[in-house]
Amino acid sequence: MKNNNTVQNFYILTGGPGAGKTTLLNRLDDIGFTTVPEEGRRIIKEQQSSNGEGLPWLNKKLFAELMFDASVKTFQKMNSIAGADPVFFDRGIVDTIGYLKLEKIPVPKEMEITARKMNYNGNVFILPPWKEIYENDPERKQTLEVAQYTFECMDKTYREFGYHLIEVPKVTVEKRIRFILDTVKNIS
Repeated sequence: MKNNNTVQNFYILTGGPGAGKTTLLNRLDDIGFTTVPEEGRRIIKEQQSSNGEGLPWLNKKLFAELMFDASVKTFQKMNSIAGADPVFFDRGIVDTIGYLKLEKIPVPKEMEITARKMNYNGNVFILPPWKEIYENDPERKQTLEVAQYTFECMDKTYREFGYHLIEVPKVTVEKRIRFILDTVKNIS
C-alpha cells in the first residue's frame, strides 16, 4: 500500500517496450513539461560503451540493481528540485520490481520496502503494446510477444503496489498527449 510520502505531481508512463513512452515524453518535454527519461536505456548505453556486464542479456540481476539504484536517485533528485508542476517519468521505481518478476528473479525485501516508501501519483499511465509502432533498436531487443508479457507484468505489479492504472489509447501522439494532460488536469 502507498503511504503519505507520495509526490502528487510525479506521473509515470509505463508499459512494455516499444509502446510509445519515449516519444510521448519527448513531446511533453518539447511543450515545456519536466520529463525524466528511462534509466534502463541509459544504463544499457553506459554498460555497452564500458564493456560492462549490467546488460539485460548478460546479467539481468545486475542490470536490475543498476536500474533500481538509478531510479531511486532520480526520484530523490527530482523531489528536491521539482516545483508544483507535473513531472513525467519514463518508468518508475516499481518498473524494476516488475522487471525482476518478469525475469523470475527474487525481489530483494529492501527494494520492495524502498518502492513502497517512494511513491509517485497514484494514477499511472500505462501504454499497451502496439504492433504498428513497435520497433527493435540497439537497446530494445525484445519481441512483440515479450512486450505484451512485459505490459501484463507491469500492470499487475503496479496494482500490487496500490497504483491505479490508466490505459493510454492507441491514437496519434498529439491525441495521446491531450489524453494525458486532460487526465492530469481532472485528477489534480
